[in-house]
Amino acid sequence: MNKLITIEEARELFRDGMTIMSGGFMGVGTSEKLVSAVLASEAKDITLISSDTSLEETGVGPLISNNQVKKVIASHIGTNPITGKKMIAGEIDVELVPQGTLAERIRAGGSGLGGVLTPTGVGTMVEEGKATLEIDGKEYLLEKPLHADIAILKAYKADKAGNLVFRQSARNFNPIMALAADLVVVEVEELVEVGELDPDTVVTPGVLVDNILV
Repeated sequence: MNKLITIEEARELFRDGMTIMSGGFMGVGTSEKLVSAVLASEAKDITLISSDTSLEETGVGPLISNNQVKKVIASHIGTNPITGKKMIAGEIDVELVPQGTLAERIRAGGSGLGGVLTPTGVGTMVEEGKATLEIDGKEYLLEKPLHADIAILKAYKADKAGNLVFRQSARNFNPIMALAADLVVVEVEELVEVGELDPDTVVTPGVLVDNILV
């Protein structure tokens, strides 16, 4: 199966109302090419799940500036003032999630779990509207899993089967997001033939990857 796609083909993957997961932390490990494909698609009313909304002109920031996102689920938005202004103006819905909880909710979505129990946020505004459970005298929040229609990821290297190698901190949220989306598209810096990767360096197996953009 040929998983390689062009930027033009990537553009056709996006539609109005999609939930999109984007790897990266402050733009590091975010696919700029796939973000540009979302921009070019003009898809709107997107629910964006990411660690943050980066800066105005980097990472997923341009999607906010271009008014394509209706809801953000992220651990922080403070580095992108446009996100904050839109939130205050009621133009965008922002769900702030503690970063570890965000990672576990994505992991739960990829593992088919009904949610995760965490003490993080108990007794704070994070608890509002959520179910709680007491176990051995300690209170926990039930955090529901996160799932996406499509995950846009960035990897350092891939073989043609889609086995992925990440480089240092650019790995961040990318591997767990590969588990939690119906369609997984990855931008890679280098493509090699099947068999050329050291198996010990592969983090995300090719069975999880649908499309590769070099």
